This record gives sequence, structure tokens and C-alpha cells, in this order.
Amino acid sequence: MSTTTTQKPPIWFWIVAVIGLIWNGMGVNAYLQQAYNTESFRSMYTEEQINIVANTPSWVTAAFAIAVFAGFFAFVFILLRKKLGYTLMLLSLLAVIVQMSYLLINNYVSSMVMTIMIIVFAIVFVVLARLFVQKGWIS
Repeated sequence: MSTTTTQKPPIWFWIVAVIGLIWNGMGVNAYLQQAYNTESFRSMYTEEQINIVANTPSWVTAAFAIAVFAGFFAFVFILLRKKLGYTLMLLSLLAVIVQMSYLLINNYVSSMVMTIMIIVFAIVFVVLARLFVQKGWIS
């Protein structure tokens, strides 16, 4: 029988986890607005941008969904101090890379700053989740 012990995480662990949950929650909201083609979604973009989104391959849209939902649930599990959060964070990063690669290759990026920020956040969240596992804060 193997037992795992977890260390009590510091306060910044909880702060990072809540920020990550909020960040990915905003991503889930953006995905749902896009998927349901809401009025608020259409009001944020030009007709040309809406047409690009409408003609985006389904695998890219699936990568978007996987990125945000895996990221959101990763932080739910991290807040529950479960190692599955790290695995989901890796999946989220992979999906971000797939989605953003398509957008960058096809020059469909409306905001380079936001695109870079999304990629950087995904990488930082994976690094932090790995640290959480190494420190024994999640198991």
C-alpha cells in the first residue's frame, strides 16, 4: 500500500489557482460566445473577422474548446489539490499551441499581444502546476 503525503501549500498557491481559474473561465466564456455566435461576440468583431471565425476548421475550434475547458478544470482540480490538474494543464497547453499555430500561420491574429499573452500564460501555468506537484502541494 502506498501513501502520498501532501504539504500544506502557501497562500500564493491559492492566489495563483484562483487567478488561473478566472483566466480560464474567461476563455470558456469567449469560447461559448463564439460557439453560440452571440450578439456580444458579433459586436466585438468586424464582418471580415466574423467570416474568418465562421470558416475556421472544426479541428481548430475543437482545440480552442479543449484549451479553455481543460485549463478551467485543471484549476478546479488544482484547487482540490489533485494531480489530475497538472495533466489537464498539459492538455490545455497542447491545445493552445495547436490553435494559436493555426491562427499565426494563417495570419488571422487580430491582437498579437493577446495571442502571445495566451501562449505565455499557458506555459507559465504548466510550469507552476509542475512545481505544485514537485512541492507536494497536489497529489
